[in-house]
Amino acid sequence: MLKDITFGQYYESGSVIHRIDARVKILLLILIIVFIFISSNLFSILFSALGIFTIILVSGVPFSLYAKNLKAILPILLITFVINLFYGEGEALISFWKLSITTGGLYRAFYMSLRIALLIFISSALTYTTTPNDLTYAIEKLLSPLKYVGLQNAVHTLAMMMTIVLRFIPILVEETQKIMNAQKARGADLENGSLMRRIKALIPILIPLLISSIRHAYELAEAMECRCYTGGEGRTRMKQMRLTKIDFYSSCFAVLGCLIVILLNIIF
Repeated sequence: MLKDITFGQYYESGSVIHRIDARVKILLLILIIVFIFISSNLFSILFSALGIFTIILVSGVPFSLYAKNLKAILPILLITFVINLFYGEGEALISFWKLSITTGGLYRAFYMSLRIALLIFISSALTYTTTPNDLTYAIEKLLSPLKYVGLQNAVHTLAMMMTIVLRFIPILVEETQKIMNAQKARGADLENGSLMRRIKALIPILIPLLISSIRHAYELAEAMECRCYTGGEGRTRMKQMRLTKIDFYSSCFAVLGCLIVILLNIIF
């Protein structure tokens, strides 16, 4: 399961999506998420799915990486699907006790599960096609108007925190896998037994992982201090972000797609 967590990793493919400005990608991500939520019928949600799968195809990132992220939240998808089966009107397909699965419930379950899957896909596309450094700089630039209310240092700190989190997700996953393999080599049984026994078996994993996380944090803080890192006002960047034609065209396509979603909602 841990090998299926690839969120936060960057995959270089040199695609058009990779060349879009990180600030534009973040804004378009927010726009696409909003329109996924306002898709109110089957036609609009399927059109949104078609647009997102087109982005995945153009990004040049193997679909297996996106599928691994989806596999990691498969229990959540299944729970969402089952719960929504019992909400909805229409012809009863299966009835037992006081519960009924209707055509409306089946449609609702499919709709909600697809919505969650699309959110995972489009969010993964951002991290796969944007380096953590670019994400940091983009977030800082987008929040830069807050400097007029005296929050410049807070903005930079927030952006740096988000970057560190994204950077350390794959590191901690790899560290956890190493600890689990080491405990299994010592004879630890992490997969069998009762629920309480499996929870107790996690203690030899969580304690070394906590110690390792603290060590990584200390080493990172020491490295930043050795480089005289201060952050905040006055800090410059070697490579400046500039908007290009690709950013303009991608924004136009995204806005056009959102208008089509609104039109499909109105028509159907």
